Amino acid sequence: MVIAASYSLSILSGNSDFYKFFGKVCVQYCNKTYGIFLSAAVVFSSIADAAPSYRHINGKALIAIEKAYGKTAKNRIARWSQTLDSFASSESASDGELTRFANDYFNQIEWKWDIDHWGVEDYWATPVETLGTYAGDCEDFSIGKYFSLIGMGMDTNKLRITYVKALELNLAHMVLAYYPTPRSEPLILDNINRTILPASQRTDLLPVYGFNGDGIWLAKSTKRMASGNNIAKSLPSWGRLNKRMRKELL
Repeated sequence: MVIAASYSLSILSGNSDFYKFFGKVCVQYCNKTYGIFLSAAVVFSSIADAAPSYRHINGKALIAIEKAYGKTAKNRIARWSQTLDSFASSESASDGELTRFANDYFNQIEWKWDIDHWGVEDYWATPVETLGTYAGDCEDFSIGKYFSLIGMGMDTNKLRITYVKALELNLAHMVLAYYPTPRSEPLILDNINRTILPASQRTDLLPVYGFNGDGIWLAKSTKRMASGNNIAKSLPSWGRLNKRMRKELL
């Protein structure tokens, strides 16, 4: 079982995008869980997400994946991609089925510290890197769930990768928030509590900010902090992640 207690407190790390962009806003804004999650979603506009899709991974990319991670990993990634395509092609698959698949699929992967995994304190892995090594941390799992759902055809505007503080563990943490509508209470996809629950039932989490391919929203604020190319400038790890994704799918 993945134990999130092994996750380092990146909110205090000068190397993390979290610290560089928002500093200590958690102290100022983190006081009510559901209201914070909700206010982050109400005002977003639907800007096209230009992120690459893992629904179709071409043969050239699969050859490179096998060379980098081995045949077993290549087959695993190919099956994942085929599953995304099957869901995307289905006319009957509900959002509930999609979120359950994404949450369960990435929660089964082994937890591993970035320093042990990649040799650096903070690294946001692409879904292929996570599935290729079959290890990752909460950021990698949230990213994998996000791009799985995008690949299965879910609108970007329903999703927020969200930095939170896990209160019971006193740790910085990352989850994926799913909003059925912009004003809905979100459901939380997480690896600490693996059951998908409404945000109001996750009183152990205090959200700080959320983001997707369209923008960044500070918790408890209706103002988008960044959009377009400014997302990568504000969150360099996100920019580097997207560059590596495009490269690995060429």
